[in-house]
Amino acid sequence: MTESAGNKNEDCHAANGVKPGRNGMVKNHHHHHHQYQKQEKVYHAACNGELYSRPFIESFEETPMLVAVLTYMGYGILTIFGYLRDFMREWKIEKCHIAREREEQKDFVSLYQDFENFYTRNLYMRIRDSWNRPICSAPGATFDLVERSSNDYNWTFEYTGRVVKDVINLGSYNYLGFAENTGACATAAGEVTVKFGVGVASTRQEMGNLDKHEELEKLAASFLGVESAMAFGMGFATNSMNIPALAGKGWLILSDELNHASLVLGARLSGSTIRVFKHNNMQSLEKLLRDAIAHGQPRTHRPWKKILILVEGIYSMEGSIIRLPEVIALKKKYKAYLYLDEAHSIGALGPNGRGVVEYFGLDPKDVDVMMGTFTKSFGAAGGYIGGRKDLIDYLRTHSHSAIYATSMSLPVVEQIITSMKCIMGKDGTTIGRSRIQRLAENTVYFRRRLREMGFIIYGNNDSPVVPMMLYMPAKIGAFGREMLKRNIGVVVVGFPATPIIESRARFCISAAHTKEMLDRNMLT
Repeated sequence: MTESAGNKNEDCHAANGVKPGRNGMVKNHHHHHHQYQKQEKVYHAACNGELYSRPFIESFEETPMLVAVLTYMGYGILTIFGYLRDFMREWKIEKCHIAREREEQKDFVSLYQDFENFYTRNLYMRIRDSWNRPICSAPGATFDLVERSSNDYNWTFEYTGRVVKDVINLGSYNYLGFAENTGACATAAGEVTVKFGVGVASTRQEMGNLDKHEELEKLAASFLGVESAMAFGMGFATNSMNIPALAGKGWLILSDELNHASLVLGARLSGSTIRVFKHNNMQSLEKLLRDAIAHGQPRTHRPWKKILILVEGIYSMEGSIIRLPEVIALKKKYKAYLYLDEAHSIGALGPNGRGVVEYFGLDPKDVDVMMGTFTKSFGAAGGYIGGRKDLIDYLRTHSHSAIYATSMSLPVVEQIITSMKCIMGKDGTTIGRSRIQRLAENTVYFRRRLREMGFIIYGNNDSPVVPMMLYMPAKIGAFGREMLKRNIGVVVVGFPATPIIESRARFCISAAHTKEMLDRNMLT
């Protein structure tokens, strides 16, 4: 291979999120490094310059063998000690009796499986103090934390009365910094609260459809570049209650293996047949599409009524960005439908914050159902669905989340309207544009500095969700506690939310973070 050909091959892999390692071998989370020939074939289609107008670089370094072995050993030791402690509890030697089932509950059916109970008692409880920490301020770039302590190994907590001030917030989804208690958004929400109150006390179809709801939906449709949009009071329910309204028996849903629980629940409630493809793997998706068209439904082999592809813009545990140009190409080729969840990407990606569609320079009309939430970049609550007008009109009369749920609270609606206008520049300022640019700069800087320090991080270079690998179970609690000692709040994640050997800390970067805050995190 000549030098130019070698560089071309390397650029081709890099453009598709696969980094060549030593000897030109490719490593990622789908394939082992000894499958180089297969990978070269697998990613060849994605090297088409027509699909990607910009570099697309993602990294998913395989867990080192020694680290994997030590991690399994760590869980093994914890499991052995767990059984030992259960034995001691059975014989009433163990002093902490909260873990034991009460005598009056002996004849009740267990709420959880035996292993789930065992894991909660003996592994999760050891590091339970790393989660559910109560804060007592706005979740901005910094927050105040209520200190608590435990005298029974994290089974119960007591408040000490002390408040830890100015903890750097690297855990909230406050991508554009609009989750604040001062500024234009907070002022507007306060004024609406005085005028309309907090609760609406009715559904949209009865007495709960206000002019502010109509204004929000028109603004959202304009922002997304679609014909129409509809807002819902809960982000989770936007997926779980609307997918069953769209799909049903005789449908085939193709779902990414790492899709959010709301997408999984919605797909299951729909009664459709569900098949799962490997994360962000277009070859796996295309194989399922081909098989679906070739073989049809099980037993009858009749054609599927519809085929719906479910994907996310940014995957919140991996930090990866969907290969949307390839998904749309496959959707068109096999005449399927596409449902895109932009919960984490709307506001956080694209030069104007319009999400992963704008990030790749694609046409919003190529996405059949555009879903997203207002809980992250907009600093509010709820979700939306955008698309063709006939689709939205159908959902208004068939969606359980629209028919039976109470309308969105007006102060929340005003928070979304004000922040969205700010992002679009309709407030007459450049605050929104500067926040989008600052988020992009902070993301690139933070990821680069972590790599320079030798940490293994996952995801796309432009993703503000930054998973840093911890691997070993002892590091999950230790990392969270040590960071808090240094006034830095982080989210740590372990099994079963991640694979057992891929425990991690997940940082969420915000436009509200200053370079000094990010540097302080590095120096600790």
